[in-house]
Amino acid sequence: MSKALVIGSGFAGISAASHLAQKGYEVKVLEKNEGAGGRCSVWHKDGFTFDMGPSWYWMPDVFDRYFNQFGKQVQDYYHLDRLDPGYRVFFPEDLRVDIPGNEMELFQLFDRLEENGGNKLKIFLNNAKAKYEAGMNDLVHRPSISFTEFIDFSIVKQVPKLKLFTSLTAEISSLFTSEAARKLLEFPAYFLGALPKDTPALYSLMNYADLSLGTWYPQGGMHQIIKGMVSLAEELGVHFEYNAEVEKILVDENGRARGVSVNEITYEADLIVAGADYHHVESKLLEPKWRNYREGFWDKQVMAPSSLIYYLGIDKRLDNLLHHNLFFDEDIEQFGSDIYSKPQWPEKPLFYVCCPSKTDTSVAPKGKENVFLLMPLAPDLEDTESLREKRFKFMVDKLETITGTSVHDAISVKRGFCINDFKSRYHAYRGNAYGLANTLRQTAIFKPKMINKKVNNLFYTGQLTVPGPGVPPSLISGEVVANYISNKIPLTQKETYDALA
Repeated sequence: MSKALVIGSGFAGISAASHLAQKGYEVKVLEKNEGAGGRCSVWHKDGFTFDMGPSWYWMPDVFDRYFNQFGKQVQDYYHLDRLDPGYRVFFPEDLRVDIPGNEMELFQLFDRLEENGGNKLKIFLNNAKAKYEAGMNDLVHRPSISFTEFIDFSIVKQVPKLKLFTSLTAEISSLFTSEAARKLLEFPAYFLGALPKDTPALYSLMNYADLSLGTWYPQGGMHQIIKGMVSLAEELGVHFEYNAEVEKILVDENGRARGVSVNEITYEADLIVAGADYHHVESKLLEPKWRNYREGFWDKQVMAPSSLIYYLGIDKRLDNLLHHNLFFDEDIEQFGSDIYSKPQWPEKPLFYVCCPSKTDTSVAPKGKENVFLLMPLAPDLEDTESLREKRFKFMVDKLETITGTSVHDAISVKRGFCINDFKSRYHAYRGNAYGLANTLRQTAIFKPKMINKKVNNLFYTGQLTVPGPGVPPSLISGEVVANYISNKIPLTQKETYDALA
């Protein structure tokens, strides 16, 4: 059996490992940290269970498809519930909007936000559905090595409805007039990639995922997905090693990776898939002559935000919160500028509060709340305890106002996580939390390639390559790279190099 090494056990790494094992490879996953999951790791403290990374479960069809490919079902590994309401949004002037899980109630909500809002939303979501079906069922499954992959009738005929050259803001504003309606539809862009005016309207597919497919929750927390994926991978014969940070990728003079070095021990392999941070792999694990990109290339990439996160154990129950809560009650234009245009720590941030104990009694002791505060932040800013604490106080003060109770004095567990932590724990380039921004120039073939053009058996997967950031795209990224490898590795070394170059 050919031996494959996968660096990193995030969603993309486990996906790649499982797909390769299914194709007959002997697979070992090497993970830097103490357990699997990458950014979707878990932290336990004093009876609280905190998901450290992703907290939104969108696109359930992608998870279903993932497990189905191995003859399994989601319910074989975790129990899933749809949240209704999906989430709550706090706007200025004490306006609160709950996003219903029922489609008819959703249209009625938009009718209340503006005249004929429900019919406008139907038009918008129909367009978004077409983009979702084209994007998630076709485009994201292409390795995006060259333009030729997209020169076929099935793609060309879909170009007009994808609206690649229209901004998300323009498409939304062409239908909706109320600020609340527009901000509800723009929020995925603000929190996960770029200013809505710089995000292609293609990404309204996220609104379809949100409003039509719904917001879900795996009982026990998001890490249950990782546990299920690891269990499946091990059933397929994948071996995981933790606390095993790769120090170097060993490449011979013929441009072929022969293995990696971990704690001065060499692990040999016939191929390597790097699911760790792409920039870290290139700049730290490879000699300069074997790198795909020079540092200048990375300097030009537009990064999605980093985040200031606090994991809190609260020794009381909190009113007026749902599982997911978005605080949009400050100047959203100024906040967007603070992240994307003139990077700085915001004085009055927008932020997100996740309170999974509203849904799941297992994540907090009885009578207590599990709270996750997240404030998007420009990457690579100065990160100090005083800067963190000032924003922490701002968020908790607002939480006290909303819940109508003291919170500061009820915090028994507290852990902060910010730019420096993303760099040290995940080797995240510039301390980013969400990968590359979703701009047109960083979509599909314009993303860093999943192949190394100089090392013919080294490949990349994860949020800094195709198809992009987020949990569902990461699952697909692992599948795409595994499929690409299975089509190329059987070739001779020279033929393989020529094909990949």
